[in-house]
Amino acid sequence: MGLLDDLLGGGQQRREYQDFATRYEQGPPWAGISDQEAMSRYQQVAPRLSPDQYQQSAQEAFARMSPQERMEFARYLQQRSQQQNLDFPDFNHDGIDDRYQDPRMLAQVTSRMEQQQPGILGQLLGGGSAGGGAGSMLDNPLAKAALAGVAAMAVRKMTSGR
Repeated sequence: MGLLDDLLGGGQQRREYQDFATRYEQGPPWAGISDQEAMSRYQQVAPRLSPDQYQQSAQEAFARMSPQERMEFARYLQQRSQQQNLDFPDFNHDGIDDRYQDPRMLAQVTSRMEQQQPGILGQLLGGGSAGGGAGSMLDNPLAKAALAGVAAMAVRKMTSGR
């Protein structure tokens, strides 16, 4: 995780990332973190993760959601994808697949989307590029939880040596 170590640096910056990860883990994952911070941390951390690191971090973040929240998030992501004319997997062609209740399945799909088009989740969930529209996350706190979660779980792994 050399690139991530470069990102975390030392001293104050490392403490700020650790504080972010701790706040994410306390209470609902969308509480205590602003939309802008969620987007910023995601944009700083996600591009530096290997596909496996991204998928593991996403799976851990999605595991913090209830099965109903994962389904709601998958529906939201599907709607946002369709608005942007992007393909979102619908395995049984009936709207949204029940398999998205599984954090592993949801992590695989989001990781694949991110690999195929780096930065796509931030764009879909945050409304655009930096400074552009993290405000759109306000209409679904699960979007913020997903972006913050990927970054927080990756930071937690880096700082704990897991």
